Amino acid sequence: MEITDVRIKLIEGASERLLAFCSITIDGLFVVRDLKIIGSPKGPFVAMPSRKLTSNCHACQFKNSLRAGYCNQCGAKLVDNRLPCDAEGRPRIYADIAHPLNANCRDIIQTSVVHEYNAEILRSQVPGHESRYECIGDEEHRH
Repeated sequence: MEITDVRIKLIEGASERLLAFCSITIDGLFVVRDLKIIGSPKGPFVAMPSRKLTSNCHACQFKNSLRAGYCNQCGAKLVDNRLPCDAEGRPRIYADIAHPLNANCRDIIQTSVVHEYNAEILRSQVPGHESRYECIGDEEHRH
């Protein structure tokens, strides 16, 4: 597997941990969008695209956020033990949409994205610089 393109969108004035969004192209054939670059004490970390988990209301089957206390559709009180937990017992609120299946693949993605993130920071300091992230899709839909 080869990461053939990485596009970064820096978050201006990033005071929180979210530093940037990015997309990667794998082998020039497959795009994964909405990866996040998160600041950590050990340096930037790549988080995979994810979605919020939901659970269905026992009364009307409407999908609700796992943190909701009452159904957003019918108002019924929701069961308290709906939060799935990870191996350490922490509640899981999000699930990855796409993710690497092994450490080697994660390392390839992490290395490519962090390298391009650092390069984008330097490019962004040049007057008139525009992120290529906004152009995503131009090449992919030509065929």
